[in-house]
Amino acid sequence: MEQGYIAKTSGIGAKDKIGYAFGDLASCLVFGLTQSVLNKYYTDVLEISVLSVMVMTIVARIWDAINDPIWGRLIDGARKYPDGRYRHWIKVFSVPTALAAVLMFLDVRGFSAGGRVAWIYFTYILFGMLYTCINIPYGSLAQVITSDDKERSSLSVFRSVGSTFGAMPAMVLASMCYVTLADGRKVMDQTRVLVGAAVIAALSVLFYFLCYRWSRERVDTSPAPREKGQTAKVIKTLLGSRPFMAVSLASMLYLAAQMFGQGYNTYLFHHYFNAPGLTMLPTVFQYLPVAVIMLFATKLGSRYGRREVCAAGMLLAAAFYILLFVLSLFGVASVWLYLAACLMSGVGSAFIFLLVWVLATDAIDYNKVTYGLNDEATSYAFYSFMRKLGTTVATILINVPLLRIGYDGGSLRTEGLTETALQSMYHFSVIIPAALFLLVFLILQFMYPLSKQRTQELQQQKEKLLSGQNQ
Repeated sequence: MEQGYIAKTSGIGAKDKIGYAFGDLASCLVFGLTQSVLNKYYTDVLEISVLSVMVMTIVARIWDAINDPIWGRLIDGARKYPDGRYRHWIKVFSVPTALAAVLMFLDVRGFSAGGRVAWIYFTYILFGMLYTCINIPYGSLAQVITSDDKERSSLSVFRSVGSTFGAMPAMVLASMCYVTLADGRKVMDQTRVLVGAAVIAALSVLFYFLCYRWSRERVDTSPAPREKGQTAKVIKTLLGSRPFMAVSLASMLYLAAQMFGQGYNTYLFHHYFNAPGLTMLPTVFQYLPVAVIMLFATKLGSRYGRREVCAAGMLLAAAFYILLFVLSLFGVASVWLYLAACLMSGVGSAFIFLLVWVLATDAIDYNKVTYGLNDEATSYAFYSFMRKLGTTVATILINVPLLRIGYDGGSLRTEGLTETALQSMYHFSVIIPAALFLLVFLILQFMYPLSKQRTQELQQQKEKLLSGQNQ
């Protein structure tokens, strides 16, 4: 019996999965620097105001709204190179992206105040552009490694595991880049940050190369037509696609919650719990369940539906933060109770963390079958931009409390903080994740239409479409 097209363009092995995971590991190595180190480097070492940093991230996102779709269209319309339509760009942009990451941490303290601000704008936006140039083809690569939805689900899990390991070096650098002054104060050391960033950037090149070498494009795709107004047509289609917009919004809000927790806990543990040495534990506790759930996330997603398990997980994650808030109203709040809730919340959030990428590829498949949209790179560029918006939302949610407290050159002026203000700080730390997780649950449950049954039907429709196109 003759194999169907999906069967012919599937059959990935461990090498494919690990190679694909290395791509996000490499991306998160350099991207992690911007999340764990850069904000504090700007304020403490370069003495840039918190407000200037916030404005810079907003300006960068405005530029991304222009740059990301343009680059997506260029990738979609580019010819197929001997080493693949998407793998080729990973090879081309791995070194420039790494170099741009290092540029952000050069010592420009000798510049004027305006010169330092101009420098961070230039290097931050440059890094964002080059990161887009490599991240969009990498994200689109899953579409051509295999056309089987179960194998793509497995790729999503491995990608998420790669991102977990990729984020760790920046977290380590954030903890080890301090020196103690003669008066006993600990301050961020520019040289340590620069050397650490250079090492991390070099590692990203290595893992990008391994991703390039170990990935294989099995699905043959043709360049999208370069017609006048095609970009606007694609964007209009994406905005009208219910599955695609739902997963984009869900991913944006989930990432905002994730990044908010990692950044805000630095201040919560310092001032409310008076336990700065435990700052990293909430992130560790939330990621611990991933190590277990990754072993059966794909099977549970296949059995009960990917949307279904992710939505249920988000509801569970929100419930534990709501419980913390309710207990705090009765005066019950401790560091260990908070960490226990982080661990249990991590059980729920692990599913969307591991499966969010296959939810996105399912939505892109839906657009292909329903609207005939073959612009995978442009679609992923839009999705990537929505995730970047999530990081901007997190930056705002983290820095607004800093403005209220008063952040000045690396020291928090907290002498005037009342018990009420500290309690508000705690409430903020649990209400925001609870609200964001609840929104993600509602979006997945009621807006994202690709249930288990609908996804199975989509696979059958895709088989007919691809078989007809490749006869």
